[in-house]
Amino acid sequence: MRNIKDTKIAIIGLGYVGLPLAVEFGKKVPVIGFDINDDRIADLQSGKDHTLEVSDEELQQANYLSYTSDIEVLKECNFFIVTVPTPIDDFKQPDLTPLIKASESIGGILKKDDIVVYESTVYPGATEEVCIPVLEDISGLIYNQDFYAGYSPERINPGDKEHRVTNILKVTAGSTPEIADFIDDVYNLIITAGTHKAPSIKVAEAAKVIENTQRDVNIALINELAVIFNKMDIDTEAVLTAAGTKWNFLPFRPGLVGGHCIGVDPYYLTHKAQAIGYNPEIILAGRRLNDGMGEYVTTQLIKNMIKKRIQVEGAKVLVLGLSFKENCPDVRNTKVIDIVHELQEYNIAADVYDPWVDAEEAEREYGVKPISKPQEGYYDGIILAVAHDEFTDMGASNIRKLGKDNHVLYDLKYVFTKEETDIRL
Repeated sequence: MRNIKDTKIAIIGLGYVGLPLAVEFGKKVPVIGFDINDDRIADLQSGKDHTLEVSDEELQQANYLSYTSDIEVLKECNFFIVTVPTPIDDFKQPDLTPLIKASESIGGILKKDDIVVYESTVYPGATEEVCIPVLEDISGLIYNQDFYAGYSPERINPGDKEHRVTNILKVTAGSTPEIADFIDDVYNLIITAGTHKAPSIKVAEAAKVIENTQRDVNIALINELAVIFNKMDIDTEAVLTAAGTKWNFLPFRPGLVGGHCIGVDPYYLTHKAQAIGYNPEIILAGRRLNDGMGEYVTTQLIKNMIKKRIQVEGAKVLVLGLSFKENCPDVRNTKVIDIVHELQEYNIAADVYDPWVDAEEAEREYGVKPISKPQEGYYDGIILAVAHDEFTDMGASNIRKLGKDNHVLYDLKYVFTKEETDIRL
């Protein structure tokens, strides 16, 4: 019989998902947080989290938490939680490289009776079809005889200080009924919102991947409606506000669909669907539409510049915001960069200003270095792409001061009224 008091946890990957988890577990039981990034480990050891997901005070409260970039240190652990990223490649296919490498590392130190739980978003079946064979091959141990596995999909919402890891209901699953119960008990040490024990690992994997696929499809519908209403010269926000008076109308808004979840997860599901011979039409149609919004926004801006007799080629445009969402430094899979690239295609000089993001990281990821401060009276066009508090607090009049006497203000986030802007999405 397993005793939860004997559990020593290793968290593999200390990003937006892994660190909050490690901190909460680190308040209850011994935890070692592992990351291959030595700089990340050094920052955490000094009590700082550059992702801003965990405060300095919260880091200090995790009395049982230590950090390392040496996988050998994890040999003393018996409960491994994998929270590495699962991105897509340039061809929009799942890139399981981080997941496979993490499994290889764990396989090298895996012992009899250890449990490995995956939280990274995958397609249904990936844990047992991809990860488990790696663990078996490297460790020489037999699955569900010598070691066990589980899956508990992450539900972290970067930048959200209300919905935290502890107060979001957690789905759990294990490779045997006994292990499923034990994994559920371990998570219940920290999850105050409770848990939902799924009947299998595949069910838990599928549940995760459709959560964001559902949102993606719904946003795609609203984006398409926005395109239609713009052609009809109807204010989309006014339509959605009116429709929202019905009790069961879902409050989605048009916009750029980026980030590491909504813009990525559907491709994991469609990849698996196509692998088993089914072409998922609605999901892929939604993805194509959402992926095309950067081009649409740029076209709308240029049309309005032409209407105002503003020279397009050589124009200067300010893009306010680069992170994938407001009040968050996360630039992973941000679709704002699509707008920047589209502007450059028209030989428009695009300045990006975002007080939240790390300029060096943005340059490293996208080849675009955000400016430190925009100039007043300098821009032919201004795009409010991300609704950071700093921008909303400025108000439309102060943002307009950044533009020339004749300029276009495009509000993608419905921060300001129709009368205060030239275009809204």
